[in-house]
Amino acid sequence: MIATMVYLCAVFIASLSQILLKRSALEQHENIWRQYLNIKVISAYLMLIVSMFITIYAYKGVALKMGPVLETTNYFFVAVLGYIFLKEKLTKRQLVGVLFIVGGVVISAVGPI
Repeated sequence: MIATMVYLCAVFIASLSQILLKRSALEQHENIWRQYLNIKVISAYLMLIVSMFITIYAYKGVALKMGPVLETTNYFFVAVLGYIFLKEKLTKRQLVGVLFIVGGVVISAVGPI
């Protein structure tokens, strides 16, 4: 159970890094170098690296077939964080799409009944 929570924290960190990258992409930058070498982009990539190492550590206690299931929480996290920090609208169609994606991966991970 603890390994699962650690894995979910890694997914959440990766989701935060995606939001940070998008915020940087929405800003105007002085030149091409500033577009790719600014504090938001560098921080986001560092967060992705940290997330990767946490995920690797979490796999010591998480079954391999559960990884993709837990990873799909990323869609949920990004949608909620985008709504909160980027003021993006969430349509019913998007929510249904996220539910179908998560449901499909859960079904494939669980296998035949």
